[in-house]
Amino acid sequence: MNARLEPPPHGIPLYLGLDLGSSRTKVALIDAERRVLGQAVRKSGVDFAQTARACLDDALQMAGAAREHVAAAVATGYGRNNVAFITEATRTEIGCLARGAYEAFPRAITVIDIGGQDNKVVKVDAAGRRQSFKMNRKCAAGTGAFLEEMAHRLDVSLPQMDEYARQARDMVKLGSYCTVFSATEVLESIRAGRPVPDIVKGIYYSMVKRVLEMDALGEQVVMTGGVVAHNPYLVQMTSELIERPVLTCAQPQFVGAIGAALHALDGTAADTSTESREESA
Repeated sequence: MNARLEPPPHGIPLYLGLDLGSSRTKVALIDAERRVLGQAVRKSGVDFAQTARACLDDALQMAGAAREHVAAAVATGYGRNNVAFITEATRTEIGCLARGAYEAFPRAITVIDIGGQDNKVVKVDAAGRRQSFKMNRKCAAGTGAFLEEMAHRLDVSLPQMDEYARQARDMVKLGSYCTVFSATEVLESIRAGRPVPDIVKGIYYSMVKRVLEMDALGEQVVMTGGVVAHNPYLVQMTSELIERPVLTCAQPQFVGAIGAALHALDGTAADTSTESREESA
């Protein structure tokens, strides 16, 4: 992907990051100055390759560029091995999240990423090196999938969930972290006549507590992910519980994709043995 059109438009060459998550596929295009010139997000669906193509075309259109202008690309996420037609260079989600978040906040940070199927807590030192990470791969509780199931049980949309949480005057605490048992508790609360806003706030509280129990947090916390982007009350609640401000990137859903694009720019596209161990963890 080294061919370039002549004369090159402003911002060329471009560096591409593809974050193929289990729920959403995100694409980011940056230039050599690390500016995001194009981006796109779509539901991943059942065909990662087709979705990646569509996202790439959308992002290129936004950037006013063509595929020939992409000098290097890196893929990350659940479906990163499904886009060899675009790039065979891959990085783990952990590495891309750390890279993208550190680009926005170049200091020692703890990154909390709430994804569609898993949550991650990644610690990065002041030099941008990853120190440790934790994931909750074995259970969807506290993830986007959990929130979607709870919204379904309450018969409300996901955007309404955030609105309801802010309206709550009390909170219905859920006793179980299990998605199935939590759904039962939600139904029991509905039957008992508890206000929907109070139930929703309890659901958010359950999610935040689940994440906070994954690992000890550093002084500066950054929250990322599509769930955070669309449910900002989670950030507010996290800040209240840890009693200090929590940062978010300008576009929390694209942090992994931007991190992948930065790796493409850095020229460090190949997986390392350390990252391979992370993926199997």
